[in-house]
Amino acid sequence: MIGLDDVRAAAERIAGQVRRTPVIAADNLKESLVSVPDVNVVLKLELLQVTGSFKARGATNRLLSMDPAMLEKGIVTASGGNHGLATARAGYISGVQTTIYLPENATPAKIEKLKQWNADIHIVGSVWDAANAAALEHVKRTGAAYFHPFADREVVAGQGTVALEILDQIPEADVFLVAMGGGGLISGVATAVKALRPKARVIGVEAAGSPVLLRALEAGKNIALDAVTTSVATMACAKTDDRIFEIVRDKVDEIVLVEDDEMLRAARWLWFEMGLAADLSGAAAIAALREGRVAFNSGETVCAIVCGAGPEAMAG
Repeated sequence: MIGLDDVRAAAERIAGQVRRTPVIAADNLKESLVSVPDVNVVLKLELLQVTGSFKARGATNRLLSMDPAMLEKGIVTASGGNHGLATARAGYISGVQTTIYLPENATPAKIEKLKQWNADIHIVGSVWDAANAAALEHVKRTGAAYFHPFADREVVAGQGTVALEILDQIPEADVFLVAMGGGGLISGVATAVKALRPKARVIGVEAAGSPVLLRALEAGKNIALDAVTTSVATMACAKTDDRIFEIVRDKVDEIVLVEDDEMLRAARWLWFEMGLAADLSGAAAIAALREGRVAFNSGETVCAIVCGAGPEAMAG
């Protein structure tokens, strides 16, 4: 689907259009993240990215890769929220109308932000797949340009630029923890990491209620889940793209699962310990650390990508 050259080209293309987000050491904590001694945990703060998540990288790369004439009939996508925000910004930048289809469990905060980007919003179905079907029908009716959240090489290449930044900021990183929905972020990250630091481990974190890639790997082929039960819209996906499956199969070392309530507790931990307002997908990597789902060796440097912003930790 993509290679390192595609990720590097994306980094050049989007430079100046998205933020170079910081990394911060997870230190001076009341409650430690890991029990293994001398493990250095750092956080890549993609929740500080334009629109509040890493998704701005992929959507911006997709936009800047296109002939402007292809955008004349507008842009459309389906999203759990974060990709929709990134696509709405792409439409705002290009001066064309953007239509976003969302499932019913999209958070009110993200819907409100979409309105502020002047997006046309439609709520369809209980999961992303239903919203995506409606988005594809919209494309047939209108000829709008479709921005897929993960089954698009320019989007995946854009997401992979996160890894280029991390390896520049922390070249000694041994382990990368990456939240997964459809698998676009981890595909881009794993492509870059395995090309530049092949001995590093890339570990995916899926919602236990949407283990789409874990079950596909267990089956040995890209299969659809019988049901998606997670309430985290940004991590809900019944079936991924065949090309994403192949990248994950070949380049991702392990996938672990976290429950929705574990992600909520992790988001509250981020707010209390770090002052960071992450959405539940943004807290997924932290949940995997806090719940001991990943084994580490003493002396390793672990980078957890805090991939999305949201107010969930302050609710209730």
